[in-house]
Amino acid sequence: MENITIEICYALPDKQEKITLKLPPETNVETALIQSKILEKYSLDITKIKVGIYSKLTKLNTILRDKDRIEIYRPLIADPKEVRKKRAAEGKNMKKNN
Repeated sequence: MENITIEICYALPDKQEKITLKLPPETNVETALIQSKILEKYSLDITKIKVGIYSKLTKLNTILRDKDRIEIYRPLIADPKEVRKKRAAEGKNMKKNN
């Protein structure tokens, strides 16, 4: 059977790393990440990272299909809910002061 072509993407604050691989059919996400060497390059712990295929969170044992794009997600710096609460509180304070 013919190999599949996949991409692995990892967005850093200042650049995006994109690796294209040709792999055998029935390859899973974990194997693709290991073979790409991206985990070593950026010192990523495979047990702690979250990954997705085309923006949909997925598991490491998911079998890849031709033209899949694996995305490695970085942890959020700030909790979006907390940021909204803080912004709302600041808005209330500004109204009171006017």
